[in-house]
Amino acid sequence: METIICSDVRDMGQRAAADGANRIRHAIKEQGRANIVVATGASQFEVLASLVAAPDLDWTKVVGFHLDEYVGLPLAHPASFRGYLKARFVDRVPLKEFHYINGETDPQAECRRVSDLIRQRPIDVAFVGIGENGHLAFNDPPADFTTEVPYMVVELDDACRRQQSGEGWFPTVDDVPRQAISMSVRQIMKSQAIVCSVPDRRKAEAVRGALQGPVTPKVPASILKEHGCVTVYLDPFAASLLER
Repeated sequence: METIICSDVRDMGQRAAADGANRIRHAIKEQGRANIVVATGASQFEVLASLVAAPDLDWTKVVGFHLDEYVGLPLAHPASFRGYLKARFVDRVPLKEFHYINGETDPQAECRRVSDLIRQRPIDVAFVGIGENGHLAFNDPPADFTTEVPYMVVELDDACRRQQSGEGWFPTVDDVPRQAISMSVRQIMKSQAIVCSVPDRRKAEAVRGALQGPVTPKVPASILKEHGCVTVYLDPFAASLLER
């Protein structure tokens, strides 16, 4: 794992996007195509803004997958991750395909549908973040480190739901759904490369636990230390508790 402390959140986004774009270009050069996973949330604003502006990238050879989505949340809701990705990424580049998670249909059937799709598309680059509770995607602690199911229905813990409300996606904690469809930890770890971006002081404790603590389901993102190709991009605030 490589950790890069950036000068600010914009620098974080630009450097993470440049890294991911280079990996996408390499996959296209070697294979004629690239498969990627795209995350959402406040941590990805600058990453996606820079990624869609990346030069000399043939998006028509790229297939994208959605990392996670709330169960039961309409597409028109301001917190919909489908809506987020459509506006900030999918509508801005000419992708070959993008596979959304539909949280408005039967969740177990939707898990099976997207799981079947991703099994056919080994992932070259996964863009992810780390939650305030250390979660990876919506795998809240204690996370399941063993299941091989690509997508599953998960229960959101109180810390995760407070984060979603605190970031302004929902009026109150009670408005945050209690379930989501999430890519599993093992599926994320199957990605050829992982680009992880984490801004903000409120995530500093989770970053310290993930990067400098033991690998444990209690800090789900700590599993990233066991992957052979992970780069973590931090702004100074997210890095503020790290032992240098």
